[in-house]
Amino acid sequence: MNLLLAEVAQATQRLADAGVPSPRNDAEELAAFVHGVKRGELHSVKDADFDARYWETIARREAREPLQHITGRAYFRYLELQVGPGVFVPRPETESVVGWAIDAVRAMDVVEPLIVDLCTGSGAIALALAQEVPRSRVHAVELSEDALKWTRKNVEGSRVKLAQGDARDAFPELDGQVDLVISNPPYIPLTEWEYVAPEARDYDPDLALFSGEDGLDLIRGIERTAHRLLRPGGVVVIEHADTQGGQVPWIFTEARGWADAADHPDLNNRPRFATARKAMP
Repeated sequence: MNLLLAEVAQATQRLADAGVPSPRNDAEELAAFVHGVKRGELHSVKDADFDARYWETIARREAREPLQHITGRAYFRYLELQVGPGVFVPRPETESVVGWAIDAVRAMDVVEPLIVDLCTGSGAIALALAQEVPRSRVHAVELSEDALKWTRKNVEGSRVKLAQGDARDAFPELDGQVDLVISNPPYIPLTEWEYVAPEARDYDPDLALFSGEDGLDLIRGIERTAHRLLRPGGVVVIEHADTQGGQVPWIFTEARGWADAADHPDLNNRPRFATARKAMP
């Protein structure tokens, strides 16, 4: 074992003792980041090239600063995104939400599907859809100026059309034309603040996390936005907390112009997102 791998083993134990959920992964990611190699190449770093700044990054992660803030990058599906203070760090569970949306758009058999991403944050969802549905026209909206500093970097050179604004009144010029509306909105109840992981509670912006006493305030607003934007037969996909399974589909009722409202599990088989179809007139 070379020196770096020995240090990674020690760092893994330190992170585990600090309660970091994925200590080995994070210890290796930080080692690769500091030494400018891929995780699978750590064994190739010569002992003389060991960089003691590695332990500075471990101390930051030990204090529960997000891994992605330390490295300045987040991975989402096939993307590498720039992230940092002021923007929500995309999570792996959202990848299954996007996967469902991609399948739904492809099944529509629309040549150039029109897609809207509400509360885009880093731009992860919008960029993934633009990349994986090649002829799609993707519009994204974000309210926070702090988040938009990162979004603009990420969408530069892409087909995503980015706007600043409130998800509840976004894109009136697209009313009745959109094939898919997708959102990972804030959905944590204010009463759950103390139970939120330190990486999210202390570093992700509150605007991206919390939404009223039951966490569903913005989702109720997005329901109206989605109905306004979608064409008849268009689909909405919205992420929610695993504890809100069953609650969100009830927002998308037949009386409000929806059909086929349903919940879907993530890869851990926990309720993760709801979908509904705008009813035909």
